[in-house]
Amino acid sequence: MKNTAGRNSAQWVLLVAVFIIATCGLIYELVAGTLASYLLGDSVTQFSIIIGVYLFSMGIGSYLSRFFNDHLLEWFIRIELLVGLVGGFSAILLFFVFPLAVSFQPVLYALVGVTGTLVGIEIPLLLRILKDKVEFAELVSRVFTYDYIGALLASLIFPLVFVPYLGLIRTSLFFGLLNVGVGLYLCRYFAGEVRGVRVIRFGGVMILIAEVAAFIFSEQIMSFSETLAYNDHVVYSTSTPYQRIVITKNRHDLRLYLNNNLQFSSADEYRYHEALVHPAMGASGMPRNVLILGGGDGLAAREILKYKSVKNIQLVDLDPVMTKLFTEQDILSEINKHSLKDPRVTVTNADAFIWLKENKKQFDCVVIDFPDPSGFSVGKLYTTAFYRLLKTAMTPHAVAVVQSTSPFVAPKSFWCVNETLKASGFQTIPYHNYVPSFGEWGYIMACIPDDFHLPVTFPIEKKYISAAVMEQMLQFPDDMLAHEPLEVNKLNNQALVNYFEKEWGKYLEQ
Repeated sequence: MKNTAGRNSAQWVLLVAVFIIATCGLIYELVAGTLASYLLGDSVTQFSIIIGVYLFSMGIGSYLSRFFNDHLLEWFIRIELLVGLVGGFSAILLFFVFPLAVSFQPVLYALVGVTGTLVGIEIPLLLRILKDKVEFAELVSRVFTYDYIGALLASLIFPLVFVPYLGLIRTSLFFGLLNVGVGLYLCRYFAGEVRGVRVIRFGGVMILIAEVAAFIFSEQIMSFSETLAYNDHVVYSTSTPYQRIVITKNRHDLRLYLNNNLQFSSADEYRYHEALVHPAMGASGMPRNVLILGGGDGLAAREILKYKSVKNIQLVDLDPVMTKLFTEQDILSEINKHSLKDPRVTVTNADAFIWLKENKKQFDCVVIDFPDPSGFSVGKLYTTAFYRLLKTAMTPHAVAVVQSTSPFVAPKSFWCVNETLKASGFQTIPYHNYVPSFGEWGYIMACIPDDFHLPVTFPIEKKYISAAVMEQMLQFPDDMLAHEPLEVNKLNNQALVNYFEKEWGKYLEQ
């Protein structure tokens, strides 16, 4: 009776270990996918490849498990500790490798492969450990039930709890500690059945101490890794459910990076924002109600508030951390002239696509300041489906403007946006200007009527824009033109994302 009770207790201990293994394994996979999408863009591609590599590696691990013939419990505990070590430090390693390695992807996929292989070895070993203690049908049922429940838990708690509150580094370390804790508990529970238990326990304790120390000093570790990635001093950084926000500062300017991509430099952002806002505002006549999609930094709102005719600005930005940062932090709100605190500005944190579907209002001018279409989640905001929704939010004589990436670096991407707007029923006017931090940058104005006229004066406070400058911005040299027919960007093809990846990828490799 006592032996039966002990055997049942051992079964439950090992089954709980399966649950934790599944949870931790999927968390490491999600950490790698999220970090890759932050650093490389195109979350769909990154997650797809990482999931494929992880599952394939688990298959390799399952195959390799056949070569473990003796001391299975000892090997299971050793591998559990190794998973905790590799998975726990995975985010730190990847953040450090990104600015230093010539090619980041091989290191990323190798790390995912090692983790998947180790997890793939564990489950077959556990099945063999339990095969003499549980009937086969019940054994398989129990092990895979716990495995799948653990995977479900990981997929829920990762985006809802761990990324918002711990960030990627602490999340991977937390689950590394969980893996190591399981290994050490198994060492204690099965001390009489494991060879060299003292050596294994010592190794586990060393890993535990290292991960606890890394967890405590994770912010300092993250700050140091980001000093390697950026030339300037990092004064603020945070991970949100939507993006990685980094702000750097030197003697001359302050810079905002989203997912490692420069969004503005305080030294010359006025060139970008004046070119983005004032042609459309001037062409709209005397706009009263203005819609900003994106623009969570409040800089487009700052330019729009210069017009006395403006009574209401509706700003829709996905990330509440972004808008809160540029509302409450003095050094940032000074740059946007406290525009997000202006009573005429209403800030809504929502997905712009969903917001437009539910919107019932119409606006005299629309300024669209989304990030570049580096992935499908942003690419949907440049599709015919989105632009047709946009038309419903515009008054009959309204003008919209879309930031449309660099026509010099990515001419196919730029003119694809133009073709997509035209296919959605808009008349378009493409133009570009030079921003020292970015180089040549492009914009496209879009309107519904045929009697569209460019402004001839800009009766507001400005540093850059003028009628003469506007005339120059309309001229495109041959190296900024697309010399072949282009696809229209639709939800079901996301042609723009493909153009963007190829053009910017080739440029960054130079």
